[in-house]
Amino acid sequence: MALDPRHKSHTLVDGPGRAAARSYFKSVGFTSEDLRRPLVMVAHSWIGTMPCNFNHRQLAAAVSEGVRAAGGTPMEVNTISISDGISMGTEGMKASLISRELIADSIELTGVGYSFDAAVIIVGCDKTIPAAAMALARLNIPGLILYGGSIAPGHYKGQDLTIQDVFEGVGRHSAGAISEEELENIVDAACPGAGACGAQYTANTMAMVMEFMGLAPMGSGSAGATAPEKIQIARDTGAMVMDTLKRGQLPLDIMTRESFENGIVGAAATGGSTNVVLHLLALAREAGVPLTIDDFDEISDRTPLIGDLRPGGRYVALDLHQAGGIELVAQRLLEAKKLHGNVATVSGRTIAEEAARARETPGQDVVRPIDNPLKATGGLVILKGSLAPEGCVIKVAGHERLQHRGPARVFDREEDAFEAVTQRKIEPGDVVVIRYEGPRGGPGMREMLGVTAALVGEGLGESVALLTDGRFSGATRGLMAGHVAPEAADGGPIALVQEGDIISFDIPNRKLDLEVALEELDRRRADWKPRPAKYSHGVFAKYARLVSSAAEGAITG
Repeated sequence: MALDPRHKSHTLVDGPGRAAARSYFKSVGFTSEDLRRPLVMVAHSWIGTMPCNFNHRQLAAAVSEGVRAAGGTPMEVNTISISDGISMGTEGMKASLISRELIADSIELTGVGYSFDAAVIIVGCDKTIPAAAMALARLNIPGLILYGGSIAPGHYKGQDLTIQDVFEGVGRHSAGAISEEELENIVDAACPGAGACGAQYTANTMAMVMEFMGLAPMGSGSAGATAPEKIQIARDTGAMVMDTLKRGQLPLDIMTRESFENGIVGAAATGGSTNVVLHLLALAREAGVPLTIDDFDEISDRTPLIGDLRPGGRYVALDLHQAGGIELVAQRLLEAKKLHGNVATVSGRTIAEEAARARETPGQDVVRPIDNPLKATGGLVILKGSLAPEGCVIKVAGHERLQHRGPARVFDREEDAFEAVTQRKIEPGDVVVIRYEGPRGGPGMREMLGVTAALVGEGLGESVALLTDGRFSGATRGLMAGHVAPEAADGGPIALVQEGDIISFDIPNRKLDLEVALEELDRRRADWKPRPAKYSHGVFAKYARLVSSAAEGAITG
């Protein structure tokens, strides 16, 4: 549909009544000619504290070049980001999920405040990606998302390393399997430069989802953060947003039920992060698209696992790029009729047209043929039952146990569980329960990678299960159930578990049950009392008052 290219900005800068606005813009270098062109927001979350978004300034400059060359006036804006990897296991990790709302809010506020006609949002670390899509849904101006790219793998003793190896190294160190010096050698080698976590963890999962949904240019995300072609990709993205503006294509035109289903298929087919459940539920609510937690299980169950990617598989993110990229994954799934090929994308082409451009590297085995998948069904499983009436999510990459039954080891905060693991107090067969870490109870729903990786590093990954009303990192592997809902702070059944209670996981039947008599649970429920809020003021307190269940995406609006 045709759209005035200056459909927003003309009210901001045109005419005698807007002279003051023009004067301010000219004070920072914009000319009269600049202000007669469409104003394009180039938003990013550069921050000098982590690698994930460290290349965003450079990419923003290249995007701006592309916008100018195509007839627009780029204006750079920025927001914040929180590093999950750095804050993991500390109080600071509670800021991570909360930052998704703040990032979306700040981009929305800037978009409205400056009457931008279009937007390119550069993303990197985990929460910036769904936040960007949420902001586009709210603004509904022509726009697209550009992923900053994956970090290159580190190398040590002939092996590729990612941050997952560091977290698991902590467990190996506590088990006495490696020395402190060896652990520090892994630390020094694992993260060689800019870019987001280097496997199919949350950032790369969500970047792939954005391409499968059509919100990011197909093929733009799998090139690494430091790859030479990334700068040209950014310039091309700047030009593409001007074409999107010319065509009048809006984000909500793209965010259909079919596009959400495509996004889920992409995540399930590559063993992607469980966080995709939380983020797509939140985005669907912003876009007004019906989507429930049960949809993830149904779609994953009919999607083959074809991406042999870490943490469950063998390869890192840049291996996927070299094999043929995200386009190759889409091409395979379209051949098997697992995707909606007619879904629109920001390029103006359909997902089927984009996937047809894929070029497979001869001999690659990162992306498996459809007739020879790693597993016949995808990596996302939703369990319900007496312990999770609203559901919980597990990632099954192909080799995990399908059933587990054992005694509960109960912890009311992540730090206590981590201490028990590193002091070797967890035994084979145990079920580690970490509660009061949900959206409201945390607040902020911390990820538990420190605990899960330490269990794996100690050699307990195949004999211990874990469940929490918090979240897991995309790097988590093993029989781990996250997002248990209702959460403990809301009086969910997880709040009633006592040390030694028997808990059973039954993946084939999609059940997570607490084997305690109903009468006893009723007695415990009568004795249960809500805990005082952990924060009385500030952003954490505000979030705890507003946030919804994880089963609804942990949204605040």
